[in-house]
Amino acid sequence: MIVATTENLPGYRVTRVIGQTFGLTVRTRGLGGNIAAGFRSLAGGEVLSYTKLLEDSRRQAVDRLVESVTAAGGNAVVMMRFDGSAIGKTMSEIVAYGTAVVAEPV
Repeated sequence: MIVATTENLPGYRVTRVIGQTFGLTVRTRGLGGNIAAGFRSLAGGEVLSYTKLLEDSRRQAVDRLVESVTAAGGNAVVMMRFDGSAIGKTMSEIVAYGTAVVAEPV
């Protein structure tokens, strides 16, 4: 599966546009992780547990995006983007979205 942030795929021709598609995940840290991150914020610096959480969330969102495109009959995504937001004080939503297409090598 080709997942590109660009509008065009060099070496490929888009033969069919399927339409918008997305993959979504909502994640939270456990109470212990939030407490540890709170202590880390007092000292400053990177909160590695949250960095890993968000990296894993992005990977999962892209995996779900790919599943959605495959189910719709596509083999590529163009103009892929990420978006995220907080839900309450402990949850993060990450969405990967783009346009599902069928692309063939030129």
